[in-house]
Amino acid sequence: MPDLFQELDAYLQSEGSPPDCLMLSDLDGFLTGIACTPVPVANWADVAFGAGARVPPRIMQLTRKRLNDITASLSAEPGLLEPVFWQAPEGHAIAMDWCEGFMEAVKLNTVRWDKFAQSTTGATLLMPILVHMFDDSGNSLFGIAQEDIDQTLEAAAEAIPQTVPLIYREMKMLG
Repeated sequence: MPDLFQELDAYLQSEGSPPDCLMLSDLDGFLTGIACTPVPVANWADVAFGAGARVPPRIMQLTRKRLNDITASLSAEPGLLEPVFWQAPEGHAIAMDWCEGFMEAVKLNTVRWDKFAQSTTGATLLMPILVHMFDDSGNSLFGIAQEDIDQTLEAAAEAIPQTVPLIYREMKMLG
């Protein structure tokens, strides 16, 4: 894990962090969603750390650096994404927190994201993220059968690094 991530993770897990802050994987997904949103999102720090939270300047600097790094990677040719997913003891990626963070960013500009999601291309590209959404009882919002969840989530997590750069490009075209 690069130093930037280690420092952010240590702060986010510390007692000195705001009680409503996102954890590292959620934060990374959230920042990726912010980067994909075609218009500036002024209040993103309130969501990332909690409204009115006092965040040390170094942590804000690291967070902005990660946001800039994500944006630069997504806008490169070809677009690239290296999401911060948790790793299961068995070795596969756990993308649920990252996806929940991404969707928190989507909620900050629902008009643009709804328009994108209602297009065939948008719905297809968002699916690897959306299949990670579950209700409060742990049931898939897409009706995925319990016996298929692990395999579906693993395939979706593997698709995210390829689909998110395409989401970025499509959202930029929507303006």
